[in-house]
Amino acid sequence: MEQRAEAVIVVGVDGSPHSVAALRWAARLAPAYGAHITAVGAWENPPEYVGFVHFKDDNFDELARKRVERAVQEAFGDDVPAGLSTVVEFGHPSKVLMRHSEDAAVLVVGRRGHGGFKGLLMGSVSSACVAHAPCPVLVLPEPAVGVGKSGAAGQAADGEQAG
Repeated sequence: MEQRAEAVIVVGVDGSPHSVAALRWAARLAPAYGAHITAVGAWENPPEYVGFVHFKDDNFDELARKRVERAVQEAFGDDVPAGLSTVVEFGHPSKVLMRHSEDAAVLVVGRRGHGGFKGLLMGSVSSACVAHAPCPVLVLPEPAVGVGKSGAAGQAADGEQAG
């Protein structure tokens, strides 16, 4: 008899309020899937860094790692779900998420991240995930409506009833 690996819920995390909400939804879904959560962050060299060295902060991997850690802290405080792991890799966020979601039960992303086109319905990463992910994708709406820190569905982030 073949033994199956434990199910995984992959969450795209860039530190935005949308990704914090995605972490909270993943924690709510994990028991139903019998899954643990993997929070995945990605980083790339900014275009202005290609070809020359800038003397300001250039430790983008560490900055991305701290951004993921802060998002986990904001989402859960001291009550981090058991088995939650974090991964931060170099690469385009959608490609990194595709790689990590190959065997995932579900991929959870916010509708928008820190991208510059605020008027778009969905950001480029969430759109790419919907189009190309090898697993089901949950794209969350605005973080103010969804799951509050307590994990109760239908509550605004401040605890008021959404409606």
